[in-house]
Amino acid sequence: MTNDKNNQRSVILFLATGAFSGYIPVAPGTWGTLAGLPICYGLSLLTWPFQSLFLIAFMPVAAWICGQGEMYLGKKDPGAIVIDEIAGIMITLAFLPFTLTNVLLGFLLFRSFDILKPYPISKAETFFKGGLGVLMDDVIAGLIARGLLQVFILFV
Repeated sequence: MTNDKNNQRSVILFLATGAFSGYIPVAPGTWGTLAGLPICYGLSLLTWPFQSLFLIAFMPVAAWICGQGEMYLGKKDPGAIVIDEIAGIMITLAFLPFTLTNVLLGFLLFRSFDILKPYPISKAETFFKGGLGVLMDDVIAGLIARGLLQVFILFV
């Protein structure tokens, strides 16, 4: 492999594994979600149009990185790939104040849906293929967690 190919592989795996947090052997998805929290904080400092643009741009890039990560790691949806968890927690917390309550509840809701994978989350990986399939179950888990978090914020 050439140096350029090695460098590309290293960068993709760094991003796919959430700065290598996905290699932590116990609960890599949880560690990946935690690795996404600084990004969520940074997003919270932006206005909603810039948050929207960032999320819209991030999702196809994350799907591509998931697909490349699968190829480099030689497995379908390996646990080490956690950029999908980063995307999911970003969706959960987007457009909300970055408060301890929002972060804790959003984190717990997102991780619960990501781990339990109730319908329709469970169908996403079979409906979508490749990197998009890796990403979409977390996107849907993030959307559901976001909806419940928003209900909590409105009524509590």
